[in-house]
Amino acid sequence: MTTPLPCYHCGLPVPSGGRFQARILGETRELCCPGCQAVAEAIVAGGLESYYRHRSESSANPEALPKALGDELALFDRADVQQPFVSHSGELAETSLMIEGISCAACGWLIEKHLRAMPGVGEAQLNLSNQRLRVRWDDARLPLSQLLHELRRIGYAGHPYQADQAAERMAAENRRVLRQLGVAGLLWMQVMMASMATWPEFNIDLSAGMDSILRWTSLLLTTPIVFYCCTDFFRGALRDLRTRHLTMDVSVSLAIGGAYVAGIWSTVTGVGELYFDAVGMFALFLLAGRYLERRARERTAAATAQLVNLLPASCLRLDQDDQPERILLGELVLGDRVLVQPGALLPADGIILSGQSSIDESLLTGEYLPLPRGEGDSVTAGTLNVEGPLTLQVQALGDDTRLSAIVRLLERAQGEKPRLAELADQVAQWFLLIVLGVAAVVGLVWWQIDPQRAFWIVLALLVATCPCALSLATPTALTAATGRLHQLGLLITRGHVLEGLNRIDTVIFDKTGTLTEGRLALSAIHPLGALDQDACLALAAALENRSEHPIARAFGRAPVAAEQVDSLPGLGLEGVVAGRRLRIGRADFVSALAEQPAPPIPGQNGQWLLLGDSDGPLAWLVLDDRIRSDAAALLDACRARNWQVVLLSGDSSPMVAEVARTLGIADARGGLTPDAKLEVLRQLHSEGRSVLMLGDGVNDVPVLAAADISIAMGSATDLAKTSADAVLLSNRLDSLVEGLAVARRTRRIIIENLTWASLYNGLILPFAAVGWVTPIWAALGMSASSLLVVLNALRLSAGGDQPRSRHS
Repeated sequence: MTTPLPCYHCGLPVPSGGRFQARILGETRELCCPGCQAVAEAIVAGGLESYYRHRSESSANPEALPKALGDELALFDRADVQQPFVSHSGELAETSLMIEGISCAACGWLIEKHLRAMPGVGEAQLNLSNQRLRVRWDDARLPLSQLLHELRRIGYAGHPYQADQAAERMAAENRRVLRQLGVAGLLWMQVMMASMATWPEFNIDLSAGMDSILRWTSLLLTTPIVFYCCTDFFRGALRDLRTRHLTMDVSVSLAIGGAYVAGIWSTVTGVGELYFDAVGMFALFLLAGRYLERRARERTAAATAQLVNLLPASCLRLDQDDQPERILLGELVLGDRVLVQPGALLPADGIILSGQSSIDESLLTGEYLPLPRGEGDSVTAGTLNVEGPLTLQVQALGDDTRLSAIVRLLERAQGEKPRLAELADQVAQWFLLIVLGVAAVVGLVWWQIDPQRAFWIVLALLVATCPCALSLATPTALTAATGRLHQLGLLITRGHVLEGLNRIDTVIFDKTGTLTEGRLALSAIHPLGALDQDACLALAAALENRSEHPIARAFGRAPVAAEQVDSLPGLGLEGVVAGRRLRIGRADFVSALAEQPAPPIPGQNGQWLLLGDSDGPLAWLVLDDRIRSDAAALLDACRARNWQVVLLSGDSSPMVAEVARTLGIADARGGLTPDAKLEVLRQLHSEGRSVLMLGDGVNDVPVLAAADISIAMGSATDLAKTSADAVLLSNRLDSLVEGLAVARRTRRIIIENLTWASLYNGLILPFAAVGWVTPIWAALGMSASSLLVVLNALRLSAGGDQPRSRHS
């Protein structure tokens, strides 16, 4: 069997007998579909075909991008709709758009060039890192809907960008901390040079005037570090003292404040050593650790802000005369009647008043086949109408929808998640309490022995035992591990994964999109008459090409399209191909065309469709959701660790049992709701089991949130990835097998770092208490301890084996 040619635009296979071509870069290129053909011709006609010479990856298939109706784009020309995301400066309007379909840097060049060539566009700049496009244009000459249409014409989908307020505040706070970190680093280097010149160890013969200038210079440079960069430490310490809750902020504030006061005293009197370099060093190391933690929280907030994309931006509301009017989703009220066209998302929970169709509920239930729905049936917001038009009566909006109920279930499950950080806080409190108690006792003892040395010894003790290495132990290891695991296609987003993987004894798998590819594929053709497999496939594809049903995608593109195609939801399709009337779908429906009894289905597994004409059945076509090729290796790795394997799926078809049989999973359950999946997890927890969950859909979110450790597929919904502790970016299960070993090694490095930091603080304390460690040596020791922690963490990114990245 010959390998099909890849589409020159998107890289997908070109169907045999394909008739879509375009002349690009002086040659005729084969394309997979009319969408790619239209985009390629638009790029060439615009004089931008150099895009194909410079791109580094294939473009997105335009048919895989979100569909936008013309009247929906026209809504963006309304002033009230533009108000939140369009601003005006003089005669020009400005907005930010999120762009879908970008695959490489050449896409940015193409978008900018194409838009800048349009009359009325003053500026177009695309940020490739966040795929955000900033456009300034004359909206009196060029409506916004036309801009969005032009983007779609060259193969990209644009959406107005509106930042979630919580995520925006967190991003602003993150930028402030980054500025503090930069200021602390720059000033500390200057303070270090000035302070070192005054150290007796360097034997620099300074004049009294120069020594005084260096001291005052160090004080001047250190003051912004204390009162700008370290304000969060002092605020935290005051808050903790008020609530009688000791944290590292208390110890850090005492060390920084004590060193700063001691430096001021030394500067004013001209006697003793400066400790301003220690202040800058503390600030730099501690701010770096906290910045890493803040970045992790920012990623979570950004993912949560994408939940609004689960619902359509607009819908068609029917007036009293049954005339449809496109309105924004926010304008809907309870009791409204809504027309939902095939291929559109349902805007609200409701009851079908008229019409029949199939509804794709895989987003919420995991059911990989659309389910037939008719008059009187309830439907859910966020699901997809596949075949026929439906008229709904709105029964639930906003927080009252089933989708919102799943989100609330997520929040409740997150509240039940184990909090290992609470134990760490308790240990830290006792450690700090002991250090502060020892410092007070040591200060009193030395006040009796030598009052002049008492302050410096207490300061040295606080500096030496400052928990800088403790605060860096986890974030530095996580940072190094993130880069290493990214090579394998596994992104760990929460630190407790590294600590908890060795306690896992049970793993729960979702089926659709996790162990299987999540899409139907044609697995077999069984001819029943004179036509061979290729001829039967061509006829079936000609019929299915006119359908919006997910089943149609399994047949590829046909060189000839059927005519007079009628879709009968739940039954199949009927149409005419080359003068021949055909049907495809349920056996009884197809056989009725020839007035013959339906032939028996040859097998049990998969989705069986019958193809026939007026003379009788022509062929059985078997569709299946294929098991991932690397699923067996992952199951073997789980069994090698003696993990119990459980398969939980929202799919109620026989496919669940078939997947379980093929992969050797003894405990497999299908047709489960999100609540039922969560109940199974709670039962496992009640048996004392520690559970790892791997899933990809919204229906998996509650279990992902409540499991001890959860991993979402890279193709998962934003909600699933937000709730998971790790994301399998590559979507390759064999990457997860390798990633588990690296994650365990990361946990071991973290334990080594914490052990070293604790031993150092415990061992240095008695030496500092007896006065054998000066504040300068205490600062150097603390820095060496922190450096050792960082270098140990870097071992994670310098491993001998460097597997090839699979997710680029």
